[in-house]
Amino acid sequence: MTVPLPRLTRSDSELVQSIAAGELDALGILFDRHEAALRRFFGRLGMTAADADDLVQATFLEVMRAAPRFDPSLSLVSWLYGLASIMARRHRRSLARAAKRLLGWAGASWLESPKSPAAELDRDQDLRRFQAAFEQISAKKREVFVLVALEGLSGEEAARVLQVPINTVWTRLHHARRELRQSLEQTP
Repeated sequence: MTVPLPRLTRSDSELVQSIAAGELDALGILFDRHEAALRRFFGRLGMTAADADDLVQATFLEVMRAAPRFDPSLSLVSWLYGLASIMARRHRRSLARAAKRLLGWAGASWLESPKSPAAELDRDQDLRRFQAAFEQISAKKREVFVLVALEGLSGEEAARVLQVPINTVWTRLHHARRELRQSLEQTP
């Protein structure tokens, strides 16, 4: 007789297999582990907090549908980001204004609060400059930049997530960085 693993020690792959078998408790555990990262991902793509909430929920609903097709030899994080990317694209297509949204970094929790009003003003100006520059790059370049530069995925993982060749990832990342750098250098 095999003893089931305790709830907290089950691997992500085991959880996805359990979800595929209809175990909703496993979905809850997976949600608890990865919800914050997906919420951050959507925020970095420029989604509002309310839209990010909806997209996180939509991603985990898609996890339930896609779980039987999950390949446990691949990274679960890459797979989740792939599903999340699909949800983001659907959202952009359904809302014309979504392509114009700014990256909501001003309220991001990872930014340390400045020590003085002058430092806060400088930080806010820098954020506005970056947001304006970030808004100018295409959605495809923005996705690659967020996945690789901000979320820390490898180029290979980003290629799987976006379902594009690896060279496309590197090309988009190169152009995104170059365009951001040029835009920031031109803006006083």
